[in-house]
Amino acid sequence: MKIALAKEMREIDRKAIEEYGVSEILLMENAGRRVAEAFSDYLGGFSGKKICILAGSGNNGGDAFVAARHIENQGAQVRVFLVGNPEHLTEGAKLHRDIITKMGMQVHTLNAERDWDKFQVAMRFADGIVDGMIGTGFTGELREDVIRIIKFVNSLAKPVISIDIPTGVEADTGAAFGETILASLTVTFGLPKIGHLICPGKTATGKLLIDDIGIPNALLSDENIKQTFLNETMVASILLSRQLDAHKGSCGKILVIAGSRGMTGAAALSSMAALKSGAGLVTLAVPESQYALLEGRLTEIMVRPMPETVDGTLSHGALSEILSLSAAHDAVLIGPGLGRAQETKELVRSFCKEVKKPLILDADAIYAYQGYADSLKELAFVPVLTPHLGEMAGLLDITVDELKGTLLDMTREAAKEYHATFVVKSESTMVVHPDGKIFVTSKGNSGMATAGSGDVLAGAIAGMFKQTAAGLSPLAGVYIHGLAGDMAAAEKGYGLIASDILHYLPQAGMTLVK
Repeated sequence: MKIALAKEMREIDRKAIEEYGVSEILLMENAGRRVAEAFSDYLGGFSGKKICILAGSGNNGGDAFVAARHIENQGAQVRVFLVGNPEHLTEGAKLHRDIITKMGMQVHTLNAERDWDKFQVAMRFADGIVDGMIGTGFTGELREDVIRIIKFVNSLAKPVISIDIPTGVEADTGAAFGETILASLTVTFGLPKIGHLICPGKTATGKLLIDDIGIPNALLSDENIKQTFLNETMVASILLSRQLDAHKGSCGKILVIAGSRGMTGAAALSSMAALKSGAGLVTLAVPESQYALLEGRLTEIMVRPMPETVDGTLSHGALSEILSLSAAHDAVLIGPGLGRAQETKELVRSFCKEVKKPLILDADAIYAYQGYADSLKELAFVPVLTPHLGEMAGLLDITVDELKGTLLDMTREAAKEYHATFVVKSESTMVVHPDGKIFVTSKGNSGMATAGSGDVLAGAIAGMFKQTAAGLSPLAGVYIHGLAGDMAAAEKGYGLIASDILHYLPQAGMTLVK
């Protein structure tokens, strides 16, 4: 499934209307009816319930007027409030407003203070609220009257369904400059939007439902839309079946360069994740002082001691040895728990420049490229980097807030500029390719915000190298990591730890095998 930017969704609507002859009124009817159906399911029916409708003057408000009609027809007592100027109603919104007024439903405005008094009374006694004030066209700041409404609605903690996107959320960024409706669920039309998937928009969205409302599928699957929702169907389509004559060498030989004094857990987690994701053989290169500890702990991993600095990190003297090791492996993961000593950073850059194998750079290996990002273009293969937002911002020499404000544009530009694939870790991990294509995972949860989770992700990406037709594509690794995290959360809740995610990796991978 594609993910639409606001302008892309507007173009889809235009083509549906002008090229396919699907009327705007019909789309509005389908949208409002779907909202009513979804809210009825959520509330257990409307009979005898009191529902308040908040409608704006745009097409979002038109959807709300349609929902009001269907909700009242199902036995609810409906109060409708117009948030905006009645003279600014769009043609479609005006038509559906006129229909409900002919049904005897009054559309209240909020002009005088006594209107606000009636509004507050109605809202306090409501069993549910429909938010149709502002849709996906919103950017910038809200009007004071809308902010006042949002604050009051949120204070009530009532069930709220938002139409298309919660009022106050920017569709293309997930940003909310001030207040936003905190919805229980959101019904969006055509395609999901980035704002549903990135916080604070993701938090405001609640449960997300997606409905095509009759838009032709050819428009919703347009290849010119470069954002895609990463789901099981897509990942399964690139997964290779393991042949009967498979052996450890054919299933992927992965070299992991990781660990330092006090950071052995990162080395253990990432190397075991590669093995549990399907790699046939994993070799772990670590500072020599850490060798005995890890060699005894990791019975299925081949551990190799390497020259180290006085601080217990890999020294530049390890370069020739890890280059020699890499020759016998299919891909290399470098960085988990490696440390940030100056000599170690220089080793990372020297190794990455000289090695002739596909590379995954995680954690401290990414840190080694701060101030040297242009050097990524010199690598033999397009590397995969797995930064969290702080690491990504550091690589680009900007603040995290600056990055989050234009996350898609900034990461897309960076992937193209540095000839690299970025796995940007956040509430919805994104895979950004140099050709501009972006994949946003449908799996994962906030319980995965735990130390070591990123090490498991990096290992999973490495371990899936020989398991997919796409080669060193992080898509399968990102998906099974998120799914394993969801499985762990179902058992452990917010108490899950990285080794719980590690434990579920094989089971997550098996869900893709048909």
